[in-house]
Formats: sequence, C-alpha cells, structure tokens
Amino acid sequence: MARGSREPAMTDVAKLAGVSHQTVSRVLNDHPNVTTQTRLRVHAAITELGYRPNRAARALATGRSQVIGVVAQSSTLYGPTATLTAFAQAAVAHGYTVSVESVRTLDEKPVTDAIDRHLDQRVAGLVMIAPVESAEAALDGVPEGIPLVAIDGDPQRATELVIVDQEAGSHAATRHLLDAGHGSVWHVSGPPDWFDSRHRVAGWRRALAEAGVEAPPVMQADWSAASGYRAGQVLARMNEVTAVFAANDHLALGIMLALHERGRRVPDDISVVGFDDVPESAFYIPPLTTVRPDFDAAAAASLDLLLAQIYSGMRKGQRRVIPPRLVTRRSVGPPPG
Repeated sequence: MARGSREPAMTDVAKLAGVSHQTVSRVLNDHPNVTTQTRLRVHAAITELGYRPNRAARALATGRSQVIGVVAQSSTLYGPTATLTAFAQAAVAHGYTVSVESVRTLDEKPVTDAIDRHLDQRVAGLVMIAPVESAEAALDGVPEGIPLVAIDGDPQRATELVIVDQEAGSHAATRHLLDAGHGSVWHVSGPPDWFDSRHRVAGWRRALAEAGVEAPPVMQADWSAASGYRAGQVLARMNEVTAVFAANDHLALGIMLALHERGRRVPDDISVVGFDDVPESAFYIPPLTTVRPDFDAAAAASLDLLLAQIYSGMRKGQRRVIPPRLVTRRSVGPPPG
C-alpha cells in the first residue's frame, strides 16, 4: 500500500473478489453458507490488499483474534458482576482480552444485536452470561463454527454450559434453618424468569418436603434491598414466621431492616439466611449466614470449555456444575421459646 493512502476496506475486498460485502463478512465470520470457491477468492483478495479487519496480523493468519466476546446485562447485581470480573481475569491469564457488550435487557433482540457486533469483530469465541429465559433464543442464531459457552443459562440446552448448583445451595440454606429447630422456613424469591431464582425455589421446596413440612407461599420480589424491605414489612407482622431464606443477600438486608423497625430481632425472634455472600454480608448486623457461589471456579470452567472449542473447532455439549457452600455467621439461631 502506498504511503499516505487509506487502509483497504471490506468493500475493496468485495470488489476485488467479485462478491458482496455481506459475503466477505460471512467468510470472515466462518459462516457455513459460503462455497469453498468463493471463500478462496475472498481470502485471496484479503491477502492481495493487505486487509486487516481486526488490525492484527494474527487475525489474518488464524481467522480469529485474541479477543473473547462477552454478552452481559448492564447491572450492578453482585452475582453477574462477580462472574464477569472473574472471567476477565482468567482470560487475561491465558493471553486473551475480553470485550464486553452490555445490554439493558436480556431480551432476544438486544442480545442478538450484541452477538452480531462481536461476530463483526471476529472474536475468538463468545460467552453469554444469560441467567434469564428471554436470552436463550438468541443463542440459536450463533453459527456452529463459533465457540460458545453460556454461564447460568438454561440447563435444558445442549450448548456448552456452566452453572452454579443453585438448588443445592438453597437446599443447604433451608436445611440449616430446619436443623436449628425451626418448624418452617419462609422464602423471599427473585424474579421468576431467572433460572437462578427458579432453582433456589426448587431447593427450598425440596428441603421442606424432605422434612415433611408444607411449603408456605413464596414471597416474590426482585433482587433489590428495597423489595426485600417490602417483603420484610409483611413478614414482621406474622408471628408464626421464625425463619426466612432470602434469594440473595440484598433481599436479606432489606428484610433485616424491616424486622428491626418492627422490633423483631435477628436471630432471637427470626433467623435469616441469604445467598451470594456479597463482601458486605459479613458486616451486616448481625453478620449474615449465606450461600457462597464459587465465581472463580465458574469462570475457570467457562474458559476451559471455550478454549477447548477454540482449539478443536467443535462444540461437544459439555457442561460443568459448580457446587456452592454455606457460610455460617450469626444471623441464625433457634426459634424463640
């Protein structure tokens, strides 16, 4: 290329190869619906022009960059944020960088658009932090040749998947309260469209059923401390409530404030257990018993599955289930009297 001339563009490659720029894009993204002859013409034009879509020589040589694309919801929720942070750190340790497409909602259209933007950049692979049902349909549109891992996605899907065993964690939390002598455990859940929320409800129900205890009605909330506070105001007026399992630590925080305002002491009058083990949970009053997911282990497992696909070029439908553990503190005691 002559000094001072512009960088070749995708349209230049398309003109030289005698194809449309959409076909060039499909070749760059390893889309299967391109003939071998067309693929060879496009690569020959790329070589002749010195076209570098990722401005990296390795991308021209391998057809992949050293960038992993992640799609996640724009959120301050601790679980997804901790997962993303742990994954980025693990990727850097293996020589990859992470490009994050944050979407306001995990609906099919914004998730599909985010995936397409990653594919336009020829990422080495894709990771979806997709804990809700609405995001699942977007995964169907990812070409087979693109390495893909879902974190906290639908357990029924065949794609590579890493999940924390939410049901086991909530079962342990409920069992802990029953073992402390409580006759029943009330549950304040997360949104019903979240897989995490559903599985935490399932573990709570299973623990009660095993103990021969009829499950009280689920108190539905979002993940916020404010919604926990509203649920806590209701629970505080119910003298029969002596134990509560909250679907995350922020809900537990709101519940504990509402109980305090009504003169219900934790754990003397009501015991409370949360989920996530946010860094502040050890400093609640009293310090919160909670379930700790291993976000580092989930991130490492996700990267392992993704790298295996990058190196082999194949999806094998593997999955990893990460066990959480119960962290006991001072928010649980025997029932009053």
